[in-house]
Amino acid sequence: MIEKPLTPADVEFVTTLHGDDRISFVVLMQPRGKQDVLLRAIDDVALGEFDDAVREGEEPGGARAEAPAELALAHTVEALRATGAEAVGQVVEDHPLDLLRSVVEETAADEVIVLTTPHFVEEFFHRDWASRARHKVGVPVLKLFSHAADDQPQGTAGG
Repeated sequence: MIEKPLTPADVEFVTTLHGDDRISFVVLMQPRGKQDVLLRAIDDVALGEFDDAVREGEEPGGARAEAPAELALAHTVEALRATGAEAVGQVVEDHPLDLLRSVVEETAADEVIVLTTPHFVEEFFHRDWASRARHKVGVPVLKLFSHAADDQPQGTAGG
């Protein structure tokens, strides 16, 4: 599960997690405009990104959020395929964790990777995707934080 396109560093990290094993990805992306604006703004303030917090209300919402998400998803799927991995993707319209559970069941997935930016409020209350997914999907959930291309992603394993 992702909320923005993967950077080259993110792609390299997730495609090399299992060494030379052949891997495939089903990428689920929820448009940012469908997430809670207030929680995003609080996260921005907690990270010291005050300009971003002020602009959160300008983020496209509803149907306007889907076109940017489709482009971001296409970019991510193509980047994963360029490494030789199999990859397909889908923009999540509603109930991301229900869709995630069905994808895990249908594909017999070995694990779930949640690649996201920090969400301090949701994480504190264990309401972030990774925490909630751990109770729904029945496979290990690896939570990674995405970074700029020159940074390395950092993760927290969980189960």
